[in-house]
Amino acid sequence: MDTNWRPIQGSDPAGGGGVDLNAPGPAGGDWRTQLRPQARTRVVNKIAKVLKKHLPVPVPEDLTKIQNIAVRFEEKVYATATNQSDYRRKIALKLCVVDEKIPQVPENAQIKPGPEG
Repeated sequence: MDTNWRPIQGSDPAGGGGVDLNAPGPAGGDWRTQLRPQARTRVVNKIAKVLKKHLPVPVPEDLTKIQNIAVRFEEKVYATATNQSDYRRKIALKLCVVDEKIPQVPENAQIKPGPEG
């Protein structure tokens, strides 16, 4: 995972599991304070898993790139979502689009070198 990624302040780093993403936020508070870092990590891992199904990963460095893409996407949605339901909906919609529009790469697919390789 990107070393620049940090959980939100005020979250419980020792707590397990996530929170009910449909639960209303605290009165006058930001919904992000209820979302635990572990929940965000699970979301990033789910995004990366979907991306790996659709993108060839010929070398280990590409796994890091996919993980970084997942982190950046999650951070963008996290920053722009208006509430937890919006956060979950935006991520789910994007993952559905990826599943529908990008063909899956077979697990045993070989990457052919380009003209320079």
